[in-house]
Amino acid sequence: MDSGVRVVTEEVPSVRSVALGLWVRTGSRNEAAAQAGVSHFLEHLLFKGTARYSAVEISERFDGLGASVNAATGKETTYLHARFLDEHTEEVFDLLAEMLLAPTYPEIDSEREVVLEEIAMYEDEPQDRVHDILAEAVFAEHPLGRRVLGEAEVISSIPVPEIEAYRRRRYTGAHVVVGAAGHLRHEAVVALAERLVSPPSGGDGASAIADPGEAARLRFYPKDTEQYHICFGAPGIVRDDERRFALAVLDSIFGDSASSRLFREVREKRGLAYSVYSYNTQYADAGLFAVYAGCAPGKVDEVLALTRAELARVARDGLTEAEVARGRGMVKGGLVLGLEDTGSRMSRLGKSELLYPKLLSVDELLALVDAVTVDQVRALAAEVLARPMSLAVIGPFDEGRFGE
Repeated sequence: MDSGVRVVTEEVPSVRSVALGLWVRTGSRNEAAAQAGVSHFLEHLLFKGTARYSAVEISERFDGLGASVNAATGKETTYLHARFLDEHTEEVFDLLAEMLLAPTYPEIDSEREVVLEEIAMYEDEPQDRVHDILAEAVFAEHPLGRRVLGEAEVISSIPVPEIEAYRRRRYTGAHVVVGAAGHLRHEAVVALAERLVSPPSGGDGASAIADPGEAARLRFYPKDTEQYHICFGAPGIVRDDERRFALAVLDSIFGDSASSRLFREVREKRGLAYSVYSYNTQYADAGLFAVYAGCAPGKVDEVLALTRAELARVARDGLTEAEVARGRGMVKGGLVLGLEDTGSRMSRLGKSELLYPKLLSVDELLALVDAVTVDQVRALAAEVLARPMSLAVIGPFDEGRFGE
């Protein structure tokens, strides 16, 4: 649209619902250190009131419309989303747009306490917290190394004018995408967007370039836990790298399924861990490939040795034809099965339009996965899995155990 806002929809005539999302290209990577957590805090505050509605009235209005509403913040995105009966599209769109573009922050102090409790709760979840510690190890001082929740010191003190200045600087037309899927007409959604979504132009589009380098780092976070929570990680590939489909296949076979190398070696053959897996994440200018395992203190050394050995083996020898074929099947199945409802379809549209240079159809995505070859997977394994791996650990203090 003239404002720079993009609208992308998918018509699903067989349903009577609509999923609507208002996406903003901003997240924790766009924050200065003194703002750590402001993106996530702002997401909470969008629900706390506008000029027309209080927080209670917002929740009552959504409930009265039978709408399921939520929001989420990541390192590069923030979005409000709702699912509802198709007959309520205009009412829900109107309310979501007002929340996004005209919050009044009337209940900020009570919501500070809510977010501080969320941070405290997260500190008690080492199986989640260890991934942020790994990001800190891999990305060092870059904002990608900070957790999305931010720091309690910032949340407890950041003033409303600074929060609103951040919102106005980041929630601009060029950063906003309206995504919708379900029983709708594209032209009708565009007309609503033109009337309801008028963010300011301009704004700050820059963020610090991520350059994790090749150095491997150790981060140990002492905590009195029953298990050690262990994460290996190294720089991966950027989001628009054409090899991302080959990396998805490699990830699925290395550690993201019950037939994967890691699962078999660590859990099935030896019973060393209940939870063990790999994952990969891509950002605009960086990426992360990681492995997680949670195990008893007496099994740590064997888990570390097995994980390092399997990383080295796959980097050196690659995967077999049969494994790559199985990996392609898993990636394709996960892609299609993940689009069985209007909410997931809307999320794919909004996120793709916001972050990728081209919005690919499902058939195009499946074809790209089918085109992945054994040689491509082997070459990527030799590159990514052979990189120096940083190590993040949460568990009881054991001086010298993780020093090498």
